[in-house]
Amino acid sequence: MPVTDTIGTWLNAGLGLLYPEVCQLCEKECAQIRDGLVCGKCWSQVRFIRPPFCNRCGLPFQGDLTTTFECSNCREMELYFSSARSAVVAKSVTLEVIHRFKYSHALWFEPFLADLLVREAAPELQPDNWDFIVPVPLHPLKLREREFNQAERLARHLSRATKIPLKAKILRRISPTLTQTKLKREQRAVNMKNAFAVRPGVTLAGQRLVIVDDVFTTGATTNACAQALREAGAGDVCVWTVARGI
Repeated sequence: MPVTDTIGTWLNAGLGLLYPEVCQLCEKECAQIRDGLVCGKCWSQVRFIRPPFCNRCGLPFQGDLTTTFECSNCREMELYFSSARSAVVAKSVTLEVIHRFKYSHALWFEPFLADLLVREAAPELQPDNWDFIVPVPLHPLKLREREFNQAERLARHLSRATKIPLKAKILRRISPTLTQTKLKREQRAVNMKNAFAVRPGVTLAGQRLVIVDDVFTTGATTNACAQALREAGAGDVCVWTVARGI
């Protein structure tokens, strides 16, 4: 079972009153609030991403490749981040949890998702190498509708684990874009064009930044964020997400 920081004693206490300590996925096995109310049996279905994968976007491949490589999709795109990595594959248990966390306000799953991100990303992110963690922002209209930014909540856990400061206000979403879920690759890139901007007065003089989001699919969203940050003067920009669509 995963071990992760609690998200606050007040939330744990409240959840303990509202929900029995049973897995909120299978509803059969015992589960702990500190583990996001996901039991060990369901947790075992998580598929972590391991080499070989694309050196640029982190897309996993099957086979016995031993040398670094860049996938055909990355070679055809103008990318503004140096690398993108994800903790797990966006399938089965993980995908269901992310959807319920984002769209059904199932905040009890936060420790589960945060643990996946932290256990994979934290060992790779040395605080001396990175200046700030920047979560992908929501448009104000979407934020009012959802009431929270899932990327920012997850980024806070990673910031605490790595001691890399979180800067949630550097980047803003200036366009209320369509949801990316049902769009094709080309449409996603167009949808995200000029969707983000660095806040007025912010100067990024070669600073090295880590973008955090929940899911990486085509990379259109995080690439648009990276472009805005690089155009504002950022140096290296990398991406970390909980899950990777394949």
